[in-house]
Amino acid sequence: MGLLGAATLVALIFILGGATRERDHALRAQTHSYDVMILARSLSGTMARSEASLGRYVISGDRSLGQLYFDQWRLAASQIDRLGRLTHDDAGQAGRMERLRRAFDARGRELAETALATNYGKNSQAFARYYQARKAQPLTALDGTLDAIIARERALLDQRTSAADATVVRASRIAFALAVFGVLLVLGAIALGWVTVMAVEERASAKEEAEDQRERAEELATAVAQATHELRAQEAKLRQAQKMDAVGQLTGGIAHDFNNMLAVVLGGLELAALHLDDHPDLARRNIDSAAEGANRAAALTRRLLAFSREEALRPESLVAADLVTGMSDLLDRTLGDAITLLFDDRSVGWRVRADRVQLENAVLNLAVNARDAMHGRGTLSIATNFRTLKAGEVDGCGAGDHVTLAVTDTGHGMTPEVAERVFEPFFTTKEAGKGTGLGLSQIFAMVDQMGGGIAIDTAPGRGTTVTLFLPRDMAVSAAQPVDAPAPLRPRAPDNLRVLVVEDDPRVLAATMSALEELGHHPIPCDDPLTAPDLLDRHDPVDLVVSDVLMPRQTGPEMVANFAARHGDVAVLFVTGFAGDNNAVDFGDRPVLRKPYTLVGLERAIGAAITAERPRMTSQGTAATMDPDSIAAE
Repeated sequence: MGLLGAATLVALIFILGGATRERDHALRAQTHSYDVMILARSLSGTMARSEASLGRYVISGDRSLGQLYFDQWRLAASQIDRLGRLTHDDAGQAGRMERLRRAFDARGRELAETALATNYGKNSQAFARYYQARKAQPLTALDGTLDAIIARERALLDQRTSAADATVVRASRIAFALAVFGVLLVLGAIALGWVTVMAVEERASAKEEAEDQRERAEELATAVAQATHELRAQEAKLRQAQKMDAVGQLTGGIAHDFNNMLAVVLGGLELAALHLDDHPDLARRNIDSAAEGANRAAALTRRLLAFSREEALRPESLVAADLVTGMSDLLDRTLGDAITLLFDDRSVGWRVRADRVQLENAVLNLAVNARDAMHGRGTLSIATNFRTLKAGEVDGCGAGDHVTLAVTDTGHGMTPEVAERVFEPFFTTKEAGKGTGLGLSQIFAMVDQMGGGIAIDTAPGRGTTVTLFLPRDMAVSAAQPVDAPAPLRPRAPDNLRVLVVEDDPRVLAATMSALEELGHHPIPCDDPLTAPDLLDRHDPVDLVVSDVLMPRQTGPEMVANFAARHGDVAVLFVTGFAGDNNAVDFGDRPVLRKPYTLVGLERAIGAAITAERPRMTSQGTAATMDPDSIAAE
């Protein structure tokens, strides 16, 4: 209320001040108009007196009257200049003043001729000119222009007077309104005081009630926090139980496969040992069979590492059909023997660009959901195809070529109400403890990130088909020829001095034997802390082959310690598991995955020796030698 009162007072002062300024301005304008009209009248009188003096001069020939005429005419000229200065701010008057000056100059020339005739004694001619000048056009123009100037100023005077009166009236009305508003403010302040007194009493009462409510809220918050802690603990236990259940289902099939592979390896080696002397060909076949079993075990291990996301995510161009068929062993072990798995590829080799691990997880999640929908028994079909979509044909998909990946089960199907919610996070139709409800939501997020879409065809009693629409990758098919030869990896030179750093004595012995078989001179080292001393004693050393994870020091840490003295030594890291490559600083040096063959070791050594190795100041990503590329050899 105080602010409103102060604002009202300021507004009142401002309005009254504005009215005063308007009035002063109107008075100055009126004075100006009066000055213009008086000066115009004076100019007319001066010119009349000048012409009268000229007439007396013509009649009498008295030169003093001629001088009076000349002085009066000069005074009239100065009055015209002054009149021009007074009216310079009025565009309309400026035009009239221009006409006035032209008429004045013309009239002056006429009168000057009459005065000259008189001055030279030509009285008859002077009389004639004087009487003609009294009816000349310049005189009429002078009178008319002066009358127009006076009329214009009179009109301006009337307008300014009316505007000033209107301003005064408006200011008076506003001042009256502000005065009334001030009175209302006073009355409002009185009412507000009464309301304030009542509010203080109510506030005291409300404060007591709020204090009671706060105490109850604190008690409730404590109870909620305790309940939330208990729920989180139960949720953690449930998640752990679900993880252990999934691991149990997966490890059963993995153990079965590993037992089969180990049986092939051990049996092949045992038969090779029995027939090594008497039947070398049979021994060779048994050794090849054992090597094949070992390669299958290595491939299965790599697939498990990829499935557990221990390797870095890398989007790449994939043939969807090849990815699905490559998962056949993993799907067979995961789904169980009671599920009949069928594959149908009609995608004609179309590619998609995706992360292999994400896409494999999506296929595996869909397969596991289908198995649960069939209660562990039935037929599961995975089909890949191609399709060209129109805009808006499938939600989330743009127009263009797409690869379709459809997973079909013979389960109980879903109602339309359930099908609408399957992609909601944490929504599941499974029993408690049987699912998290995150699988399909993660698949939806992956497909949406790729710019694709998902369609579900289901009904109670006729199973479910989930179809992924993945945009076709056109860049690779257009840029790479179909039969482009694979580039050869560099071959290692012979007779290298190689320091082998490995904490496992059996792996150390096997690596030493492999290097000797390749024609190199290995130097054993079972402790990474002694590697710098061995490098000094056996200098020069051409290559260091080091394990990555060792008890006392990692391979990259060891290399960093001796880099100052032996920075020109090539390094090859060998590991069976290094987690995410981006989490370990390999210094842009090559990494060879275990297990490996002699050919793979030879090529990795060649790459380490011949490749340029720029030293990176930030974390580098190692160039990994993938055993898949050498498994056939």
